[in-house]
Amino acid sequence: MTPFAALRRQRGSSPPILAYAGTYSAPGGGAPGRGEGIHILEMDPASGALTQRDVVRTTSNPTWLALDRTRTHMYVANEVAAAGTGAGSVSAYSVDRSTGRLTLLNSVSSEGAGPAHVSVHPAGKHALVANYGGGTVAVLPIQPDGRLGGASDVKQHQGAPGSARPSSAPPGSFAISGHDRPHAHMIEADASGRFVFAADLGLDRILVWKFDEANGTLTPNDPPYAELPSGDGPRHFAFHPKGRWFYSLQEEASTIVTFDYDAATGRLRPRQTISTLPRGFAGTNFTSEIVVSPDARFVYAANRLHDSIAWLSIGSEGTLTWAGEEWTRGDYPRSFTIDPSGRFLFSCNQRSDAIVCFRIEAKSGRLTFTGHYIPIGSPAHLVFLG
Repeated sequence: MTPFAALRRQRGSSPPILAYAGTYSAPGGGAPGRGEGIHILEMDPASGALTQRDVVRTTSNPTWLALDRTRTHMYVANEVAAAGTGAGSVSAYSVDRSTGRLTLLNSVSSEGAGPAHVSVHPAGKHALVANYGGGTVAVLPIQPDGRLGGASDVKQHQGAPGSARPSSAPPGSFAISGHDRPHAHMIEADASGRFVFAADLGLDRILVWKFDEANGTLTPNDPPYAELPSGDGPRHFAFHPKGRWFYSLQEEASTIVTFDYDAATGRLRPRQTISTLPRGFAGTNFTSEIVVSPDARFVYAANRLHDSIAWLSIGSEGTLTWAGEEWTRGDYPRSFTIDPSGRFLFSCNQRSDAIVCFRIEAKSGRLTFTGHYIPIGSPAHLVFLG
């Protein structure tokens, strides 16, 4: 009997809780590349402990993972540059939901260097990719069998970069990077799929596109972007489940800006700015990830160098109030993920080669270290199968 079969027998017929960890698996881009590829993991629902079941070995730097709505296919941003073009790639995998096994279907060009983020459009017919190094975003059609087609649209971000120093950073900060040219860092549609948003760190803008689902094309919205303070560097963002609010995380300023979102027009209106760092902090920090809790009561944000995850409570009108922070028990949290139950948070500590588990206290949002680490080289991103 295989270990997996024995585990299934112990737990009865309940399906396992499976997850995938993407890694830096090749040196370059400021990362040592100690990962092995895409790690297939299983979570203990009582303790949150992760165990490794398999690895899809690849040296392509599969650093961002996105599952489609059916959880039968995964799309992976590969940061390793192709010879000749310098572009990265996006790979399509089929997912065996019972075992978690991945089967590579195909890979296509990401249409730019350094793909940092990939998402699946809500209709499930297109993948969206943001290329940090190339400053481009692309739309990749998803075929009926889950394979990817060549890009149906590519947009090169245009504009003057922001200032070298962030306008809103803490005192003494030397968080200076990325303001030499456009750097697309994240791309995702709103819940309706009518509008697509792209954070550009170098331009200090959230670009807003109208999405033509029939043709897989992007056209600028009116207005075509929301502006952030010069040098602050928008990296990632998150929609509130009610669809009324949009939270933008600035990498170099260590701030969250709350926007009111008009879903009818795709317009963003800034309303609040708050730090991800404790009162009185001075020095350098780079934020990485922002997530709204499944119960929509808290926003969590990760700080690199400060090596913490902060949580902020969400008020009745979407504004945020500082609530607390917890040490990540490791170095440089590249991203973090909350499990589907909303009970556990997992920090991908890139430079200390481990994913660390925290329990979430439902009422206060507080994080408590569970004592569980899983050693994974250069972890970048974790997603749950469902």
